[in-house]
Amino acid sequence: MKFPNKLENKINLRKEKKAFRSLGMATKLIDFSSNDYLGFAKSETIFDATHQFLIDNNYKFNGATGSRLLSGNHSLYSLVEKQISEFHQSEAALIFNSGYDANVGFFSSVPQRGDVIMYDELIHASIRDGIQLSNAKSYKFKHNDLEDLESLIKRHSEFVSESDNDIYIVTESVFSMDGDSPDLLRMSELVKKHKGYFVVDEAHAIGVFGKHGCGEIQRLGVENAIFARIVTFGKGLGCHGAAILGSQELTDYLVNFARSFIYTTGLSPHALAAIKTAYNHLNVRSSAVENSQQKLQENIQFFKSEIQRLELQNIFIESNSAIHCCVISGNEKTKEIAGKIEENGFAVKAILSPTVSEGEERLRFCLHSYNSRKEITAILENLSIFVEK
Repeated sequence: MKFPNKLENKINLRKEKKAFRSLGMATKLIDFSSNDYLGFAKSETIFDATHQFLIDNNYKFNGATGSRLLSGNHSLYSLVEKQISEFHQSEAALIFNSGYDANVGFFSSVPQRGDVIMYDELIHASIRDGIQLSNAKSYKFKHNDLEDLESLIKRHSEFVSESDNDIYIVTESVFSMDGDSPDLLRMSELVKKHKGYFVVDEAHAIGVFGKHGCGEIQRLGVENAIFARIVTFGKGLGCHGAAILGSQELTDYLVNFARSFIYTTGLSPHALAAIKTAYNHLNVRSSAVENSQQKLQENIQFFKSEIQRLELQNIFIESNSAIHCCVISGNEKTKEIAGKIEENGFAVKAILSPTVSEGEERLRFCLHSYNSRKEITAILENLSIFVEK
C-alpha cells in the first residue's frame, strides 16, 4: 500500500536534519542514560517482594480487565492511593497509567474556557500536549524567570479579576532536559499573592530529594501551597505509572472529566504492587535504601567537582539534580560525540532538536547511586577529549 507523500516528506526532512529517531535495544554499557536513579528498576529485592505480595494476597491476575470506571478498579488501587497520599502528605491521590496520561488528563480537563495557563517555556511535552487540548488561554514565561512570570500575571490579572476566570501557573521541580530547578518558595508566594493555582510536576525529584525521597515540594514544606502535584513512578521508583496529588475534590473532578483516566484500561495488579513495594522501600528507611540515596547525592557532588576540575563548566547547565546536560549544538555533532563515548563503554544519550531547540542540542548525563567515582571520572575525561571547552 502506498505511503502518504506528506508523511514521507516529513520523515525525509527529519533524516536531512539528522534528527530521525529509531528504536534501539538496551545495552550493557555503563549506565549514564537511564532514569533509574536509585537502582530500583534493577532491584531483585523489590522484584521478589512484589511477586511475594501478589502471591500472599491472591492477586493472580494478568490485567485489570477494563477501565477503572468499569471492571478495572481492583482493590489494590485504593490501597496504593492511600499509601501515596499519606507518604506525600496530600489529601488524596489518583493513579494514572503514566506521567503522560496524568499531564494530558489534568491540563485538558481542569483549566476551563476563559482561564489562563502560564507555563515555563521548557515545560515537558506532555504538559504542552495537555494544554493544547484545553479550552483555556495559555502563555509561556522565560525559564525559571519569576520577574517575567509576574509581569505576565499582571498583564492578565485585570481580565481574570473582572470575571470568574482563574490563573494556573505551571512548572517542574526538576526540569527533565536541563536538570535545574525553579525557586519554588518564591514562586509559591508569587502564586498566592495573585490568587492563582500552582501546579508542579515532580517527576524527576521523587526518590532523589527530600526526606524518604518525597520530592522537592515536601522538602521545602510548601505542599499546602500546591493545587496539584504530578508524581511519576518510572524514574526514581523504577516502576511504572503516575499519580496526581491534591484535594479530594480534585480527585473527584478528574475521575469525572479527565479523558485519559476515563477511557483507558487500568494498570495491572502487578504494576500496582510494584509501586506499593517501591514506596515501602522508600518509607522503611532500610540501610540499603539510605545508602543508595546518600550515594546518589555524593555522586552528584562528585560529578560537579569533576566538571570543574576538567574545566567543562562553560558547556554544562548548572544543576544540583541527577540530570546534567552538556550543550554541544547541532544534531550531527551531538550524535557523533555520543557515539564516540559509547564506543568507550558508556551509555549516554544525545538529545536532539526538535526535542530541544535548534542550537541547544546536548548530551544528557543521568547519575545513579550505582555509578562509581571511577566511572564518573572516566566518562567526563572521555567527554573532555571530544568537545570544545
